Amino acid sequence: MAGRIPQHFIDSLINQVDIVDVIDARVPLKKKGHEYTACCPFHNEKTPSFTVSQQKQFYHCFGCGAHGTAIGFLMEYENMEFVDAIEQLASEQHIEVPREDGHDHKVVDNSGLYKVLDLAAEKYQLQLKQNQRAVDYLKKRGLSGEISRDYGIGYSPDSWDFVLKLAPSTQEQKDLASSGMVIEKQGGQYYDRFRDRIMFPIRDRRGRTIGFGGRILDQGEPKYLNSPETPVIHKGKELYGLYEAKKSVRNLDTIIIVEGYMDVVALAQHGIRYAVATLGTATTADQISLILRAVKKLVFCYDGDRAGRKAAWKALENTLPLMRDGYEIRFLFLPDGEDPDTMIRQEGQQAFEQRLQTATPLSEFLINHLKQQTDMSSMDGRAHFAEIAKPLLNKLPESIFKDLLNESISKEIGLHNKRLVETEPVRQIRTDNPAESKSRKIRITDVRLAIGLMLQQPALASQINIIEELRKAEIQGINILFEL
Repeated sequence: MAGRIPQHFIDSLINQVDIVDVIDARVPLKKKGHEYTACCPFHNEKTPSFTVSQQKQFYHCFGCGAHGTAIGFLMEYENMEFVDAIEQLASEQHIEVPREDGHDHKVVDNSGLYKVLDLAAEKYQLQLKQNQRAVDYLKKRGLSGEISRDYGIGYSPDSWDFVLKLAPSTQEQKDLASSGMVIEKQGGQYYDRFRDRIMFPIRDRRGRTIGFGGRILDQGEPKYLNSPETPVIHKGKELYGLYEAKKSVRNLDTIIIVEGYMDVVALAQHGIRYAVATLGTATTADQISLILRAVKKLVFCYDGDRAGRKAAWKALENTLPLMRDGYEIRFLFLPDGEDPDTMIRQEGQQAFEQRLQTATPLSEFLINHLKQQTDMSSMDGRAHFAEIAKPLLNKLPESIFKDLLNESISKEIGLHNKRLVETEPVRQIRTDNPAESKSRKIRITDVRLAIGLMLQQPALASQINIIEELRKAEIQGINILFEL
């Protein structure tokens, strides 16, 4: 039998997640002042009385009195037991749940890392005000003091120990090393990672500084230097500018994803404050999922050259499994040699936003990309088109969008009365509660089906030998199946 989950792990998990993301993924929220609102998912109502506080990490319904943390919400909304809710929440954060089995399980306390990172961000901002060379560089790039303030832009002096001096104690220096701000050299001494660079703080969804991107002012390599992977930052799961976009744009409904920090702040300078950037890596499925939990419209913005289109195709492949009806995904390719920073300065906000409106829809980009790899005038070419299109269609979850794309591709290859890929209807669990029936569509998984069969035919339990290895599998609901 699995041991208990340590309390300090539960506390750490609650501290790490953002309740707004947890709830918004299940019940669409609207920002109202400093809080978020929705019609309560736990009782019928026409006027929203369900509020979520990002600051307090708490939800409360003034209508029915439901309230609690992210774990409590999962228990109530998903009808989960306490342990299942913790495992689900940890799974969404890609964290393994420890168990007490007579040995000590330590959960790392990262509060020291957040503290030194926030302190460094604050001191970098002060240094920017005192360094005319750095200020002149930002002015030359067209950035105002307001944008620098809103995005927390700073400057790291050309010093080997500027940050190091901020943390005189041994523990603080270890925290600096763990946070990636200093590098350890032989003999146990440290020196600053970032020197003589414009500093862009990377903030998580709760506004905590988790890392930095540093751009060199003059000539030199690397042009951009990013924080390494640390306990508080995983580059493939975070986005630069997402916190600022959600904070500054009321009723945020669209996000542009670009490649550089300067692209984000340049767009913000010209009134487009809903751009985010990857952290020096290709766009990942985790990053796309993070965006689509916040908005329903996403525009990928890339250079129009070969490298840009290759990056765009990779982003499309990562997007397909996440597509749902109601999402609008587009791809904007800029002229060769241009990036969002240069384009917005040349043509201004209105012209750039017009480009966004006419960006290529995902379906059109997919079909045109496949056409370029085949000879559509020949039967063999169309057969090849079908061959390379099938695995892409199979990545899509069952939806109206998949049906429509399936039909479009089938027509391209001449299958007017057939579909390239046969789809299955979504099976739903019926409920007597009209509110739940309307708000939740529950897909029947293999585990749910097995549980349902056992509940209807208990005698099955004595006829089936369940493989013991399944106990260790990370499958939602498997523990319930074993208990039954």
